[in-house]
Amino acid sequence: MITENYDVIVIGGGAIGLATAYHLGQRQAKTLVLEQYTFVNQLGSSAGVSRQFRIPYPDEYMVQMALEAQPYWDELQKKTDAQLLDKVGTLWFGDPEVHSTEGNIAEAEKALQALGVPYTTLTSKEIEEQYHFKNLPDNYTGLFQPDGASINFKATIETLLALCQKEETVELREDSPVLEIKQNGDLFELTTPNGIYIAKKLAIIPGPYINSVINLLDFKIEATYWNMSSAYFKKTDPTIQYPTWFVFQNASGENGNQFYGFPSVEWDHPEYIRVAPDFVIKPLEEPSDRTLIPNPQELAYTSEWIKNHMSGLSIVPEYTSTCLIALSTIPNKELLIDFAPSYVPNHKNIVVYATGWAAKFTPFLGKIMSDLALDGHTDFDITPFRLGYKYFLAL
Repeated sequence: MITENYDVIVIGGGAIGLATAYHLGQRQAKTLVLEQYTFVNQLGSSAGVSRQFRIPYPDEYMVQMALEAQPYWDELQKKTDAQLLDKVGTLWFGDPEVHSTEGNIAEAEKALQALGVPYTTLTSKEIEEQYHFKNLPDNYTGLFQPDGASINFKATIETLLALCQKEETVELREDSPVLEIKQNGDLFELTTPNGIYIAKKLAIIPGPYINSVINLLDFKIEATYWNMSSAYFKKTDPTIQYPTWFVFQNASGENGNQFYGFPSVEWDHPEYIRVAPDFVIKPLEEPSDRTLIPNPQELAYTSEWIKNHMSGLSIVPEYTSTCLIALSTIPNKELLIDFAPSYVPNHKNIVVYATGWAAKFTPFLGKIMSDLALDGHTDFDITPFRLGYKYFLAL
C-alpha cells in the first residue's frame, strides 16, 4: 500500500525524533514519524528515566549550545504539568590533569569564563564539606554550575509524543522499521512492513541504529557502541541530597575511572540515588548485541567507588538499567549533524543526526533538525558537528 506524500519523514521516534516532528508540526509540515519499535521504548539511547542537563563543556561551542537549549526547555515545560527539569546544579570534580570522555575541568572553566557563565570553584575539602563526598585526594579540584539539572527524560519523551499526537500534520507509526529506501526523481520511497511511504525530505534520527538506516542509502558512519550500566542505591540517610555530578580521575588498578550521578527525584525511585560508570569494559560490535542486564563488573566498580567516596548510601544496588549509546570515533566530534554526503542522490534533502550524549539538547535539536529539513539551514552554527565528505564511508 502506498500512502500520500509527506513533506518530511522522520526515521526514529526517540526523544530527538519526536522533538523534530513536533517542530515540523508547528510549521504545518506534513510529517510522518517511523519508529522501528514502540514509542517510549527501552531499546535505544532514549532508554531510562533520568538524564543530566549541564552547561560545563571543554569547548565553547558546546557551552553555547547548552545555553541556547535553555529557552527551548522553558517552552516545552509550559506544555506539560510534569516537572521536566529539577534544577540542582552541576558539580564537576576530580583530578585537574585528567582528560576524559567529558573533557577536562580546567578547559571547561575557560569555556565558561569566555561566555560569561557563572560558576564556583572548589577545593577538595570544600567538595567534601558541601556535597557529601569523602576521602577525596587533596589535589582534587571542582566547579559548581548552578543551572545544572536532572532531566525527567521519560516525561520529556511522553510530552513530545503527546504534542505530536495533537499536531494535525504529524502522523506516528510504530513497529515500522525502514527496510528499503528508493529514490524516484526528487522523492524518497520508503518501504516498511506496514506500507510504503513517500516524502520530499528525510530526517534520519534513529539513535544507535543509524547505520541500519543510512546503509540503505549506501553510506555509513564509524561508531562504537556502549551498553551503559546504571544502578540505584538506597539512601541510608534520607536527608542527604546530591547535585548532578561527574568525577574525573585516572583508573586505580583495574577498578574503572569515571563515574557520574544524580539526585534523588520524585519521578525515579525517590528514596534512591542513581550512580553510574561512564565507561564500559567491553564495547559492543553492533547495536543488536545490546542487553538489558548491566555488566556486573562495572556495577562492582561503582559500588566500590560509592563505598570509598560517598556518604549516606547503601553500596549494594537494588535497581539497575542499561542504555544503548553510539559514540563517534571521529576525534572531537561528539554529535554529528549534517546532510548526507554529496555522492548520495538528492543529498541536500537528507538530514542526519547521530551519536553522542544529547538528551540535554532534546528540544533545541528538534528545532535545528526541523530547520535543516525544511529550509536547508539553521540559525545555530552546526559547523563543529558537520561530518564533511571524508568522514562518511561509501558502501
